[in-house]
Amino acid sequence: MFPLNDNGMISGLVCGLLFGVALERSGFGSPCKLTGQFSLRDWSVLKVMFTAIVVAATGLYLLRVMGLLAADSVFVPPAMLAAAAAGGVLVGSGFAIGGYCPGTSMVGLASGRLDALVFLVGLILGTFVFAGLYGPTIEALMNAWELESGDTFADAFGIPDLVVIGLMAAALVGVFYAGSWFERRSRGPVTAEQAVAGAGAEA
Repeated sequence: MFPLNDNGMISGLVCGLLFGVALERSGFGSPCKLTGQFSLRDWSVLKVMFTAIVVAATGLYLLRVMGLLAADSVFVPPAMLAAAAAGGVLVGSGFAIGGYCPGTSMVGLASGRLDALVFLVGLILGTFVFAGLYGPTIEALMNAWELESGDTFADAFGIPDLVVIGLMAAALVGVFYAGSWFERRSRGPVTAEQAVAGAGAEA
């Protein structure tokens, strides 16, 4: 039987391989995609990732409602706000500077990109440096500002799951609208020559 449980290493490798192929086919193996997101010229990354979040949240909710998924079977990390904020700043800075995230750097490396190799080496070195420097100070930061009331919006603020999903869906629509507006603005007005060339290409 194909191992699809928590201990299924083969399923993890297969899913990772398929995910990498999807990233490469969609162009996310190029650092231009992430840097384009930070410069607000290309919103493909946020559109795809936000859509995946909303679809996953909706799917998990439906599976729980149908009784196919136990409520406590999905691990939710503790809501450590200070650690999340510090990690977000550091990881986001790496995204903006290097043009890669850990996943896309592996995809870029598999595609033969040398800059992805440099980024990946830096990622590994940074992990070892963090582990070497880890001590009481960093641990105190990691544990600061914990939301003891709960680790999800429903637990922490008493918001029903359907309301959270609805708010995320509305935000997703806003992301697509804002992204399209910024992308059009970054391209500038269409000249008459461009319009004629586009019409000729369509013909």
